[in-house]
Amino acid sequence: MFDFQFMQQCVPLFAKALSLTLYISFFGILLSLIIGFICAWILFLKVPFVRYIINTYVEVARNTPLLIQLFFLYYGLHGIMGISLNEYVCAITGLAFLGGGYMCESFRTGLESISKSQIESAQSIGLGSFQMMRYVILPQSLGVALPSIGANVIFLLKETSVVGVIALTDVMFVTKDIITNYYKTNEALLMLVLSYLIVLLPLSFVFSLLERFYKKRVL
Repeated sequence: MFDFQFMQQCVPLFAKALSLTLYISFFGILLSLIIGFICAWILFLKVPFVRYIINTYVEVARNTPLLIQLFFLYYGLHGIMGISLNEYVCAITGLAFLGGGYMCESFRTGLESISKSQIESAQSIGLGSFQMMRYVILPQSLGVALPSIGANVIFLLKETSVVGVIALTDVMFVTKDIITNYYKTNEALLMLVLSYLIVLLPLSFVFSLLERFYKKRVL
């Protein structure tokens, strides 16, 4: 049995915590998209030396948990270099660092789907670098990368569930706090699930619509 009256009283707590989760997710994912595209473009151009640095970054980002990255940013930087970052900066930076590696692979998959013949054809008709990017490369590469990008966005949003380890009151932190103080385990867990579903289900639906729209209008 669920204590729905208690759950109703906890709605403001979860709403505030969810707004924090969305705040961190928005800026972290936005930065990860920017980082991922820049890294993928450098890899696509095969820039000497720099591409090896980016490949190393991608491997490190994708093969270390966000939890470890947050510990390093919040505790390690201060202990090793004397640099102190607040909780919000650590969470956004960690999410951007992790997401940048995944987004890079998504964008790179899209860019590598463009055949050399199309690029050569664009150059032969006198398109400049910007025009080629605008009219040839981006429309086709985004169509290929969009499903993976959508999956990464949802993945990163779910990864924010660990930011509570650096004292941020996200939905997971609030859930643990309610269970510890009030022993309302079932109610807290149900509200935790509902909080993520409220965000993730519409987001998944939006990306599905974007994919369909993109295939019909662009490709």
